[in-house]
Amino acid sequence: MSTHPSEPFAPHLLSQADVELMWRTLMRPLGWRRRALWFALVDSGDRPLPRLCEIDDLPDRIDPDGHAAAAGVWRDLIADVVPGGRIAVLLVRPGGDGPRADDRAIAAGTYAACRAVGVPLEVIHLATDEDIWPLPADEVLSRSA
Repeated sequence: MSTHPSEPFAPHLLSQADVELMWRTLMRPLGWRRRALWFALVDSGDRPLPRLCEIDDLPDRIDPDGHAAAAGVWRDLIADVVPGGRIAVLLVRPGGDGPRADDRAIAAGTYAACRAVGVPLEVIHLATDEDIWPLPADEVLSRSA
């Protein structure tokens, strides 16, 4: 990770801890008015592109068609912009408590839809007003089964 202020932030994402550190660095200060989803394209060299995208006003529940639509967009972005790359996703919502059932359901739907169309994902993370938590696929998918 860059430490000099004049150098661009260009993390090397080799593990879940690296992805979490990226979100902790980029999303400070924490505090959200509504639920949203942020994502970054990660190239085949394990570096995120220097632009984040936000899907704002995310509902508390997303139907399978909504998850499929996002996965389709991400599949096309990877093919067109970062062949061999992947997506890093951060869910955000107001409140200070840790992951809730609705957060896990959104993460599980995202993992399932991306797997269905072959979109590689980093571990999805959740940011609330107080902290950031990983939502690993094996954990959220086993709870939603």
